[in-house]
Amino acid sequence: MYIKVSIRDYEQRIYASLIFLGAGFLLFRTVSLLSQGVLHIYVYWLSILLFAEMVTDAACMLTSIPWWITNDKKKNTAPLTFTAAIILLHAVRVLVFVLGRTGPWFDFDILPEQRAMHSARWTWGGVYMAGTLSLISVIVLFVIWFKRRQSKL
Repeated sequence: MYIKVSIRDYEQRIYASLIFLGAGFLLFRTVSLLSQGVLHIYVYWLSILLFAEMVTDAACMLTSIPWWITNDKKKNTAPLTFTAAIILLHAVRVLVFVLGRTGPWFDFDILPEQRAMHSARWTWGGVYMAGTLSLISVIVLFVIWFKRRQSKL
């Protein structure tokens, strides 16, 4: 007997997997930043923002697992909410990073005793890439939010 299975049957699992992978990538980047000792470099409020992003990444990964297992469209509110929070938290952190490398706020996000050593840790290509990718993710978030709002009306 042949059973036909379409991609629509696994659509929710694909979404859950993509959210899990995206949150996992950001969690990996956050843990690698912590292992590089950024807590001794960043000002305290930025360290708290880093920890908040790390906890939200882990929560997003944990809530996307039941969504993947059940394959149910109605079980996606928590992972999507955490994903939106991650995108906004990460965008704020990247905005702080970009503003801290340019303009009148140069190195406002770095402890004063660490400013001389920190300038060797980043490149302009990294600043542009982080800012561009974060801006794209925020735009996509608002487009999805707008489309979901329209579909509910």
